[in-house]
Amino acid sequence: MFGMYGRRGCGPRSYYAVWGHHGRHGGFGRGMGRGDGGGRRRVFDGGELKLVLLKLIEEQARHGYDLIRDIEERTGGAYAPSPGVIYPTLTLLDDMGLIAEEKSEGAKKLFAITDAGKAMLAAKAVEVEALFARLAELGEARAKTDGAPIRRAMGNLRAVLQNRLSADDVTGDTLHDVAALLDEAARKIERL
Repeated sequence: MFGMYGRRGCGPRSYYAVWGHHGRHGGFGRGMGRGDGGGRRRVFDGGELKLVLLKLIEEQARHGYDLIRDIEERTGGAYAPSPGVIYPTLTLLDDMGLIAEEKSEGAKKLFAITDAGKAMLAAKAVEVEALFARLAELGEARAKTDGAPIRRAMGNLRAVLQNRLSADDVTGDTLHDVAALLDEAARKIERL
């Protein structure tokens, strides 16, 4: 069963296993962002993205960049659709008569929802709710896996171990003491 998790990520249900890595500059269907050609799963297909953007525009008239930032904020920074996906989708919604450009200051196009757009959202309310639940879930998963404090602590431990164990006065007893401390820390973490 592929479900919303796609083909990959069948292992442990960590943030990366469930969603893949959609960083700040992630888009749809591109690689994993590190040149690995990993075939990233899409967070939304084209039809779903149209509904998400339409709902956000219903909340308030927005520029394309505002939409990107809003989605990024809702996912805790885990996903931000690329401008190369957002702007063509806005053009399509405009062509469909679901949104319309409003006058705004500067060169940015400001879009507002039309009556036809409101009718579409009303007709697809259940699907829209599920899409926003998916955004929230992605944000929650990101919050749970924000390992910055752990990475910092692991870096400190690595540096201390390298410095201490490369000293000239390291004995067999020192090595056993360090191993005992690490084993004790592992047992305590396991009991958390």
